[in-house]
Amino acid sequence: MRAPQLSLIFASVSALLVAACANEEMPQASDGQALFMQNCAVCHGGDAKGAGPMAGAMSTPPPDLTLIAVRNNGAFPKAQVLSSIDGYAKSDMTGPNMPEFGALLEGDLVPYDSGDGILTPTPRKLVALSQYLESIQAAR
Repeated sequence: MRAPQLSLIFASVSALLVAACANEEMPQASDGQALFMQNCAVCHGGDAKGAGPMAGAMSTPPPDLTLIAVRNNGAFPKAQVLSSIDGYAKSDMTGPNMPEFGALLEGDLVPYDSGDGILTPTPRKLVALSQYLESIQAAR
């Protein structure tokens, strides 16, 4: 098979995969807020500033999640945030690390650009939580 035909087949299959994972609507920040309250607020606090009920019992306090962009020169690092939430990027904290949230990886997939310009099938709940975190970033 010639290279142009392979390229056409690859492009077609890729488009079908992205279309197959697309639901009618992309998750919104409001969808992620509920997930945040269920999974994250106990450590990071309801306001995401790191003062949740469990924060005092931790040797390293949870970070202020409203300052993610500030800590990254004003840019919200989507791929890094996704990796932290899903457990792919392990924490370097001493003591217990941030738990992995396997339930956020379940369910349908949506096409999501995590900053590299490529729509990648990503769990809907994970995208929703990332959208919420991006929406609460403080400006400095």
